[in-house]
Amino acid sequence: MILTKRKQAIQANADEQASSRDAWMGKNAYYYRDDRAYMRFLVRPGQSVLELGCGTGELLDALEPSRGVGVDLSARMVEVASSRYPRLEFRQGDVEDKDFLESLDGPFDVIVLSDTIGYFEDCAQALENLHCLCTPATRLVIAYHNWFWEPVLRLGEALGLKMPSVEMNWLSTDDTLGFLHLADFESVRSEWRQIVPHRLLGLGTLLNRFIGTLPLVRRLSLRNYLVARPLRGTALPNPSVTVLIPCRNERGNIEKAVTRLPRFCRDIEILFVEGHSQDGTLDEIRRVIDVHPEHDIKVLVQDGKGKGDAVCKGFANARGDILMILDADLTVPPEDLPKFYKAIASGKGEFINGSRLVYPMQDQAMRFLNLLANRTFSWLFTWLLNQRYTDTLCGTKVLSRRNYEILHANRDYFGDFDPFGDFNLIFGAAKLNLKVVEVPIRYAAREYGETQISRFRHGWLLLKMVVFAYRKLKSF
Repeated sequence: MILTKRKQAIQANADEQASSRDAWMGKNAYYYRDDRAYMRFLVRPGQSVLELGCGTGELLDALEPSRGVGVDLSARMVEVASSRYPRLEFRQGDVEDKDFLESLDGPFDVIVLSDTIGYFEDCAQALENLHCLCTPATRLVIAYHNWFWEPVLRLGEALGLKMPSVEMNWLSTDDTLGFLHLADFESVRSEWRQIVPHRLLGLGTLLNRFIGTLPLVRRLSLRNYLVARPLRGTALPNPSVTVLIPCRNERGNIEKAVTRLPRFCRDIEILFVEGHSQDGTLDEIRRVIDVHPEHDIKVLVQDGKGKGDAVCKGFANARGDILMILDADLTVPPEDLPKFYKAIASGKGEFINGSRLVYPMQDQAMRFLNLLANRTFSWLFTWLLNQRYTDTLCGTKVLSRRNYEILHANRDYFGDFDPFGDFNLIFGAAKLNLKVVEVPIRYAAREYGETQISRFRHGWLLLKMVVFAYRKLKSF
């Protein structure tokens, strides 16, 4: 392994600090505790994890991987890590050496670069080399210091408050995004944490939780996080589809939902989930099944109540590779579903969300107060989720069955909180770091029946969702 003079200096400094790293971490225990907590939020337990620049292994162990591999340039760091965490694998090597990376027996579910990208000689090339360890579902988790804090951290080193380091690359978020783009990776999530990296008798905790999460202010935080996905090989090979149609008192829309649905792929299952209607909806579905044998139509009857329960039961019984929700009121036209299919099958997105608030809508399709509330909540959820949402309550949402099964298996983090069904999927997609893409649709007025939404009762539930999301996604 031939190293440049800069890497030799990095290696020598790390070897020297390996035995004292615990003491330095103890001096900054609050900073490390918060960092570990957020990294555990980003990386689910039980995944295969590769950490590049693993130090003495504390972070890799904290992530609870099913298979954990740590790499560091420092032989002394690797020696300490191996003795402390024998269930994990640690190797010495240069993470910018492509031949070395190919020897690591990938791929991995997650590749972590915590305080590593600042030491790369060629950031774009180093990131591009990681493709040999990735599948389309792999996530890069990159954590690094905000360039704005460089003078403060240098002062901390001079005062003996921070572990000494060698000269590093001080990158802005935009710099890192640029390198990811050059290397054929795409950001799916970004966050900024710790405007105060010390507890300060509890004041730092309060400032970080309630002030440091605010727009603009959070950009001043010490710690930056990016999650990215590979852009190579993301397209799905001609996937089949289940179109799930939850319905309650929608008798007049059932046949239209079938006859207006385009044949946009080779294999489409239409799955109605009926919610104890009073207008003969279930009988109408059975009639439509009989008169349209050219379609694969099935029907289930809900055990519980609400759209969320219907979606959960329907997806559990769906057979398609891709799962789509189409509301039975047909305010989202069935004719628009090919756009959603193209977005996910092409690999452009992993969670496709419809938006009713881009194009002009039919008269009376949405009342003014509903429109105002939807725009307000969209702004709030964009901030909470760190992904752009123009419309959280559009009923049409699309994801792969594989990702839904992972999402459903990890529901314990949020619990059974959502009567709509929309937020269970939105929050779950955020927790899984899925790439969100919105497809604008032209929202139509309902032609049959009455809306199931109560403006004020469900508006209050939406406010509770905001508070719930803030606690689970921001202030922890």
